[in-house]
Amino acid sequence: MHRVDLKITEADVLTMSVSLPFLEGAEIHIKDSRIVFLGPKEKAPPCEAGRIIDASRCLVIPGLINCHTHVPMTLFRGLADDLPLMKWLNEYIFPIEREMDKEFVYIGSLIGIGEMLLSGTTTFCDMYLFEESVARAASEAKVRCLLGEVLYDFPSPNYGPVEKGFEYTEWLIQRYKGHPLIRIAVMPHATFTCSPDLLQRAKGLAQRYDVPIVIHVSETSSEVELILEKSQKTPVRYLKDLGILGPNTVAIHCVHLSDEDIEDLKETDTKVVFNPESNMKLGSGIPRVRDILNRSIICGVGTDGAASNNNLDLLEEIDSLAKLTKLYFKDPSALTAKQALEIATKGGAMVLGMGDEIGSIEEGKRADLVVISMNEPHLFPSYDPYSTIVYSARGSDVRDVIVDGKILVRDGRLMTLDWEEIKEEGARMVRRIKGILGR
Repeated sequence: MHRVDLKITEADVLTMSVSLPFLEGAEIHIKDSRIVFLGPKEKAPPCEAGRIIDASRCLVIPGLINCHTHVPMTLFRGLADDLPLMKWLNEYIFPIEREMDKEFVYIGSLIGIGEMLLSGTTTFCDMYLFEESVARAASEAKVRCLLGEVLYDFPSPNYGPVEKGFEYTEWLIQRYKGHPLIRIAVMPHATFTCSPDLLQRAKGLAQRYDVPIVIHVSETSSEVELILEKSQKTPVRYLKDLGILGPNTVAIHCVHLSDEDIEDLKETDTKVVFNPESNMKLGSGIPRVRDILNRSIICGVGTDGAASNNNLDLLEEIDSLAKLTKLYFKDPSALTAKQALEIATKGGAMVLGMGDEIGSIEEGKRADLVVISMNEPHLFPSYDPYSTIVYSARGSDVRDVIVDGKILVRDGRLMTLDWEEIKEEGARMVRRIKGILGR
């Protein structure tokens, strides 16, 4: 009789794999962070398990993948809502960011990671400042992530001039090379905040270390107009002509795209990440999701930061993504529930370059799993598991979360983080913010 680290029993499993999409009453065996058996319980090999999770009356899905966020900005949640973007940035966000430090980012990251884990996110991609502090928080929580220090033409509160930003990014890449959970990307902010030289240097650094490059693209109509005026090109064509687009490039937002832009993204195999709730809240617009998917462009979804969302619940995000797409195209089939969940799981894994490891529940893959309780009235009845998850489930329905074979949430409680201690430290940071703003 072989021994496994964890056995999940009586599980209805939405695998997101093509060969075996849905299993009822199945068993999942996990050993050394990987799924070693998935199938009907009558075919399960006898085993001794270090831990057993009874998943009866639950639905097991792959861990959700938040492909774009600014995790430390949980400390800005609700700080200055319902304002124009530039007023929000210049009068609230930038003044605070000029005063922040690595402790501020660490505490904000713990809050955000706790929120994501409790709502079923097992992997996130973060772009912000003092990313070593985000990595520290992620390491303590034992969550999977792709991180990158934001690069732009003006001095950073962390590294100062951009030259130091490249040094800091390279140091992060080398520091976390081979880490089982933490990976590093190169992250220039956007076309309107980065010079052509900065963008090309960023691409060169990413190529040298074979890591992704992540950048905001065509988030607002004003951004598109600015780059058109500056270069007579859309942001997408501008980046293509600079050699920035490619299979290792992740374009965030992509709200305002022309047909030619979509073809450029397809031709270069650039990945796309949608952020529907942030785009709604800031009045940025609705992306052409169906048109982009119809060109077989690999897509993921992200929450953006809590300052422009105001939560990090990816289940809520995919519900919004599906409904907004239907509204935009005036077609209820424009984005199905299955497509929306694919974007948040295996699509996101491919966007972040992790498709061989996570994104679906299959033998041999990393054990990143979410157990959703189906006992609540709003989840009954369930005729179609995809529909139930996308249109009915909430982050609060998540019961257990497993990352790399380790239980990080059990019965709705964080196992690797002390929320009461984090909340106390967070309150101290809020007092700092109020002092900066003179409140």
